Amino acid sequence: MFAGYDFEVIQRSLPYLFRDGMVFTLTLTAIAGGGGIVFGTLLAMMRLSSFKPLSLLAGGYVNLMRSVPLVLVIFWFFFLVPYIGAWIIGAKDPIRVGAFLSAAITFTMFEAAYYCEIMRAGIQSIARGQVWSGYALGLNYWQTMGYIVLPQAFRNMVPVLLTQTIILFQDTSLVYVISATDFLGAASKVANRDYRLVEMYTFVAVVYFVFSYSVSLLVKRLQDRIAVIR
Repeated sequence: MFAGYDFEVIQRSLPYLFRDGMVFTLTLTAIAGGGGIVFGTLLAMMRLSSFKPLSLLAGGYVNLMRSVPLVLVIFWFFFLVPYIGAWIIGAKDPIRVGAFLSAAITFTMFEAAYYCEIMRAGIQSIARGQVWSGYALGLNYWQTMGYIVLPQAFRNMVPVLLTQTIILFQDTSLVYVISATDFLGAASKVANRDYRLVEMYTFVAVVYFVFSYSVSLLVKRLQDRIAVIR
């Protein structure tokens, strides 16, 4: 069945695939996930704020990011931002922004919009009476959110946050459009170099499946554990 396929190319390429490609992918996922959660939490608090201009600003940002394809955001930042930055500071030449930095900023900005909605749902799941209790204790809005609401919201939203992180891990493969060497990009280079497209792309699919399925099992266990705690 597999006659004519050279799967030894995978074994020979493993150091390159994981040392360069997978490290890039996991690092980008960690940075964009962590930054997206922090930025998304701030956006969620802004959206729930009673100060209308702040709420409208955060809502506009979230709606914009969720309405534009990620690959277009990657293109826009990588190709246009260097020229916009040069125009702002009055430089003659475009600002140099590397592929990794472009990807990290782009994914953080994009994922923050989705994490924002997750966090907003988590915050709204907390009984309103706890917010009023915080106010009764003399806490302001930001203190009430930080000390009372957010810790509970994070616990409730951990499974959903991890699910979104799985999607982020898969979406990092889109950095190929700016020639960044992520896991898929590294495999693509090997495949085109050795003319072994079937073997390499099959291996990549298996790795993505194993990682995503393993984390999804962890998410299910967390959901069951949280349900028991409740």
